Amino acid sequence: MTPADGGIHGAAISRREAIRRAALLAGVALSPALVTFVAEAQTAATRTYFTAAQAAAAGAAADRILPRTDTPGAADVGVPAFLDRFYGEFMTDDERRLFIAGLDAIEAAAKAAHNGSFATLTSPQQDAVLRAVTAAQQDQNPSSFGLLRSTTILGYFSSEQVAKNVLNYDPVPGRFDGCMPLEQAGGRDWFL
Repeated sequence: MTPADGGIHGAAISRREAIRRAALLAGVALSPALVTFVAEAQTAATRTYFTAAQAAAAGAAADRILPRTDTPGAADVGVPAFLDRFYGEFMTDDERRLFIAGLDAIEAAAKAAHNGSFATLTSPQQDAVLRAVTAAQQDQNPSSFGLLRSTTILGYFSSEQVAKNVLNYDPVPGRFDGCMPLEQAGGRDWFL
């Protein structure tokens, strides 16, 4: 593949390739190049695209969308840095406007309901604000909160820590036995 048709060029991937890989991730497997991108995006980035207020709102929203439970939360696996880099390098101008509109809607709802910035609210207050924004955008297609949510989920489930410790991703699976009795495979037919 060449850069013109959406292939890999150096360490960067095109927007088309990122979307193709995200679609594959949802249904099939993690691509090594996408894992590399995600790992780089979830560490301290050399360039930031969000303002400080946008970064705070995006990070707080991501951490409420996927909070820490018995598994790591979005902030624990670097999703805020992923959102910043994905926004700056892979979204179209229309997607960027929609994404920022979502962050603005969250901030406006936080100020209206609690007279404060979203990132400074308590977790229950943040949850209430996100529910209000979701309800307000329910009939919108595309929804700015929907874009924030889906990008957060992409960053979370494609992170190395989640792939290894939550999803139990095994990059080199055990040996392949093509012809073996079903009982030896645990009684499961994985192809059906």
